[in-house]
Amino acid sequence: MVGDGDWVYAGSMTLMGSILLFVATVVGMEVFAWAMHRYVMHGVLWSWHRSHHEPHDGVLEKNDLFALVFALPAIALLAFGQDLWSWARPVGLGITAYGVIYAWFHDGLVHRRYPTGLSGRSAFWRKRIQAHRLHHAVRTKDGGVSFGFLWVRPVRALKAELVQKRTSSSNGA
Repeated sequence: MVGDGDWVYAGSMTLMGSILLFVATVVGMEVFAWAMHRYVMHGVLWSWHRSHHEPHDGVLEKNDLFALVFALPAIALLAFGQDLWSWARPVGLGITAYGVIYAWFHDGLVHRRYPTGLSGRSAFWRKRIQAHRLHHAVRTKDGGVSFGFLWVRPVRALKAELVQKRTSSSNGA
């Protein structure tokens, strides 16, 4: 639609506003995912996430239930954004885009559950793969490092933190 010289999307929101909200949501999802991974998956819902830190033979693992749970708000926002709230559609699309990026990177590129079309050999992906493998060096609820997926701290710092956590836990601290 066109209104007063601005492109208007879903009622009162401009196209540029929708794009900015979409990008902000994708970026914000990394923060949300870090917090959920650190405090929920390695906290109260470790019973689901444990399956991801243990060897398994099947195609699916109990941890995959998180994908369904996280999809529900995106689906609701997309539905409500259709006619009710102009801000809901770009937020729902941002959550969905982050989910696609996560699934492609985490399940495809890191864990090789399916082909991604990338080798993962670039410095960008190599750093993220190494950080996630350091996260999986710990198979328990506690003592892990690197809970993010796209933004990661330097691998050297993560290795040092992992050593420090292992040393302090073996000393009874």
